Amino acid sequence: MKAIELKDILSYRFLSNIRFAPGGERAAFVVANANEEDNSYEQRLWLYEKGQVRQLTDLGKEGRFTWLDENRLLFPAVRSGKEKKRAEEHEDFTSYYVLDLRGGEALPFMTLPFAAGNLRVLDENSFAVSGTVDKLHPELYAAEEEEKAKVRKQREEDKDYEVFDELPWYFNGAGITNGQRERLFLVQREPLTVTPLTALPEELLGFTVLGEEIFFAVNPRGQKLPLKGFTLRARNRKTGEERELLRNEELAFAGMEAVGEKLWLFATEGKSFGLNENNWVYSLDPAEGELKLLRQEEYSLYNSVGSDCRLGGGRQHVPQGESLYHLTTREGDCLLSRMDPDGSDHPLIEKPGCIDAFDLNGDEALLIALYDMGLQELYRADLKTGEISRVSHFNDENLEGRYVAKPQPLTICSQGTEIGGWVLLPKDFDPEKRYPAVFDIHGGPKTVYGPVFYHEMQLWASMGYFVFFCNPTGSDGRDNAFADIRGKYGTVDYENLMDFCDAVLETWPQIDRKRVCETGGSYGGFMTNWIIGHTDRFCCAASQRSISNWLSFWGTSDIGFDFTPDQNAGDLYESPEKLWARSPLAYAKNVKTPTLFIHSDEDYRCPLEQGLQMAASLMDRGVETRLCLFHGENHELSRSGKPKHRLRRLQEITDWFEKHAK
Repeated sequence: MKAIELKDILSYRFLSNIRFAPGGERAAFVVANANEEDNSYEQRLWLYEKGQVRQLTDLGKEGRFTWLDENRLLFPAVRSGKEKKRAEEHEDFTSYYVLDLRGGEALPFMTLPFAAGNLRVLDENSFAVSGTVDKLHPELYAAEEEEKAKVRKQREEDKDYEVFDELPWYFNGAGITNGQRERLFLVQREPLTVTPLTALPEELLGFTVLGEEIFFAVNPRGQKLPLKGFTLRARNRKTGEERELLRNEELAFAGMEAVGEKLWLFATEGKSFGLNENNWVYSLDPAEGELKLLRQEEYSLYNSVGSDCRLGGGRQHVPQGESLYHLTTREGDCLLSRMDPDGSDHPLIEKPGCIDAFDLNGDEALLIALYDMGLQELYRADLKTGEISRVSHFNDENLEGRYVAKPQPLTICSQGTEIGGWVLLPKDFDPEKRYPAVFDIHGGPKTVYGPVFYHEMQLWASMGYFVFFCNPTGSDGRDNAFADIRGKYGTVDYENLMDFCDAVLETWPQIDRKRVCETGGSYGGFMTNWIIGHTDRFCCAASQRSISNWLSFWGTSDIGFDFTPDQNAGDLYESPEKLWARSPLAYAKNVKTPTLFIHSDEDYRCPLEQGLQMAASLMDRGVETRLCLFHGENHELSRSGKPKHRLRRLQEITDWFEKHAK
């Protein structure tokens, strides 16, 4: 049986955004793959129909789409020479093409004078579209070409400068966002008419469509983005009549769906469990405007199972009839459930593994899932019988004849709480031999590891390592109380991790205790920094996109201003000593472990200075240290970074392990 190799990830196919056509006879989805030569990803549209799949587009740049009707797909693209020139000149526009499945090439459909986001089809000539505008020129989309040219010229002259006057001034993956606002537009295609439904200083939080009305939530956008408060309004798309349904100052709005004849809103007060509190579900009758609590939810309504074998997303909840079908993370699996109008929740698909995205047509569900320790594929599920059948075979050749380690479950009791995890056995495991190991800690902290395919873990198992991982206190997959570690970072979670490590070593005596490596990213990077300051039990560590100093994190991270005091139960102004006490940098004087740091210069979630501070403190004290900095990458380097960068990252970590564990 052949080993999984580092570069195998370049051959994997990644599925996303499965959507049924309005009539339910067919569905479309996106298939992506890495292009090493161009150091990019190609994305193409595929069709599911009558149990079969076939490719629809071939340019490799079709990552988003919307059904116009049962036979026609809309997707944004830059195809013509004129469009490419406009894009190179950083002009704000979005061109849509239409592809008729009955025959013919994709044809130009409409071009919008702003950077479009979410598009909802009202009819073949009317659309509700969100778009990004500049607060200094909020009406630029409606300006004459001469005025637009002046703005573009000014932007070119100012390209070497940034002015910050609001928080946050940047956002991970989006770059500098200072001054950008999300607005909602009503668009008529012929003749092209763009009507704004929201106005500055308010910012669009989300929208949906129910009957003849477009419902949208906004909040005021001042110098700092508020965590709570929103206004819900409705606009009749035919009469133009607008009304305010609700003004709420207590809830943090997270989204909404039109379910039956009502709106279901996802929001939380955050009073009991802070920013990580799972969203409650509220119901609102548009005729009455009264918000009613439908379900005080204890579990997440989305997928948070980690994997490095995805690219793109998809629907996490789908309304059908009077119910809402939704994903939920439970322990290490992502399952499908149905929430009914009385607030009751009913599990529908409980197959172990992870549903990444789904869509529905009656009792037929299409799932993009990681099942049976395989890579992503398309599955069909009968919701009446629970039968699940595999539809696609995009990744069969990638794993055929390869060693794929099967996760061995291990549950322990730590600090009075059950902690679950898994162990991967090395390729050609011989119980009479001794092996090195890798302890991998997930990010979040409110995410989970599960029994799904993870390329880097499978690589290390193929190279002869035990690999083990778990979900300590603070992880998702259980209730709010379990996920709540505010003010406790580096305490109960650290004990859980060390207890799990001890249990693995006791259960598998073939692991050489002197050759155990440790790594983690984001929260896992924080824990790596914390661990090396509190124990020297690991032969080496790899700290990725980490947190080392909560005091500086507060003022540099895109979420630092709110996340820092919430997670540390401490305030920069009144109790900075609490932030420092939970900062790994405070314990750097204790570090003896050889440590590799991985960081990216456009990581605005865990900014570069966090890794630099920790690495500098180790170098200053003579601890063996290496830092690999990636230019042009952000917090998502390990999951959606450029292909060559992902390979180099994994090579750096693997070489570090090989140097110290073998």
